[in-house]
Amino acid sequence: MAHFWDTVSSRQSVAALKLTLLSALLVTAINVLFGTLIAWVLVRDEFPGKRLVNSVIDLPFALPTIVAGITLLALYGPKSPVGIDVAYTRVGVVMALLFVTLPFVVRAVQPVLLELDRDMEEAAASLGARRLTVFRRIIFPNLTPAILAGVALAFARAVGEFGSLVILAGALPYKTEVPSVFIFGQIESGTTTSAAATSVLLLAISLVVLLVIGAVSRWSLRHGR
Repeated sequence: MAHFWDTVSSRQSVAALKLTLLSALLVTAINVLFGTLIAWVLVRDEFPGKRLVNSVIDLPFALPTIVAGITLLALYGPKSPVGIDVAYTRVGVVMALLFVTLPFVVRAVQPVLLELDRDMEEAAASLGARRLTVFRRIIFPNLTPAILAGVALAFARAVGEFGSLVILAGALPYKTEVPSVFIFGQIESGTTTSAAATSVLLLAISLVVLLVIGAVSRWSLRHGR
């Protein structure tokens, strides 16, 4: 137990964990907004190239994370064709996590929007309710469980992401090193006990987050009824 605490409370481990949790929270917040917006546009709007956009959303699911990291490095690295270099920076960490986690919220919300009874919205509008009121009182309560499910999946994926981060962000201690990369380094150096201790901590954090979000989702369903 003493060795476990020494490992997870070491300066390098704490810095990696802090970076991951803050980045995961930021990325999840961004995904809630833009993931829900993208799902809304894909379900409610018609525009040229809609099928292509709908397919591109799933690209992070299809690509191995190492390939995703190489792609992001080519686009936003030292030889960026768009003049943006975020390689080996914390901004790069956030961008990589955004890329790999966005589909979770979109694909969680999209089916619920497809099944949502639009007669209720039309009835509310016919009674004089404004669009914001319709969204706040009818649409959003129905979407909340799906959004929370997407949040849980996106956060858990962000906390454990490895492939894209090791390529784009590197493994600079106290700067861009995340726990998954820290664990990999510990295994390579032969300190598997330290790697296991950090892994258990990550597992515990992800489990707690999933349980909390699940409880909130169940509460929102009961409250909605």
